[in-house]
Amino acid sequence: MEVHHHPHVEKKNFKEYFLEFLMIFLAVTMGFFAENAREYFTDREKQKQFVQSLYEDLKIDTARLSLVIDYDEEKIIGLNDMSNCYDTVTKNIKASYCMGNLVNRSRSNRSFEMTDRTLLQLANAGGFHVLEKDDADSIISYETLFRTYHNFQTTIFQEAQDNVRNTLNLLADFKANRELQNSTAVIGDTANGKLDRPLLISDDKILLNRYFNELLIYLRVIRGQKILLSRLQLKASALIGYYKNKHHLE
Repeated sequence: MEVHHHPHVEKKNFKEYFLEFLMIFLAVTMGFFAENAREYFTDREKQKQFVQSLYEDLKIDTARLSLVIDYDEEKIIGLNDMSNCYDTVTKNIKASYCMGNLVNRSRSNRSFEMTDRTLLQLANAGGFHVLEKDDADSIISYETLFRTYHNFQTTIFQEAQDNVRNTLNLLADFKANRELQNSTAVIGDTANGKLDRPLLISDDKILLNRYFNELLIYLRVIRGQKILLSRLQLKASALIGYYKNKHHLE
């Protein structure tokens, strides 16, 4: 009967087991810290890029806001004289030349659209988490302020604009109105809105009164819109200064 001899295996002592465990533990820990460091530096780089992009977007917005605010201010100045025109027209329906300027000031609008390319990138890529809380909160508050303006512009303002246009269509002579609509002159540069023919075809003073009342509401709405735009401009300018100082941007 054969006897099989098993090779002798030397048992490890506690110290050797502990050293192996320590080596594995250190390897895993170092890998963990290395991965965290890599993610940290990656997020820092992303944060820098997003903040720089937001900074550039805000500079574009302030320039656009200045143009829209100036446009609304011109409209306000021109519409402030509607009372004198109302007195003239109600005394003589054919003396409606002054209305040309009022029509030019109320026939169109320039809306402001926020530059949202970076915000869309942040939202689509889930990038808000890489921004510092103060940075994220500040741009979200700016976006919220824009939404307030946008809602006002698409509801209250648009209704006032539609009312003025619709009532004018009931009052205006087609050829005179076409002359105004086809004018390529800039608002305020149409020879004070003078026409070659009387603007009004209807002598309905109730309808005429309605038009001027709607024009008055339109003026108030334009003033309200300008206030919202000015707040947006102040917020954008403040954010530019904030990002510039905090992140040392040029």
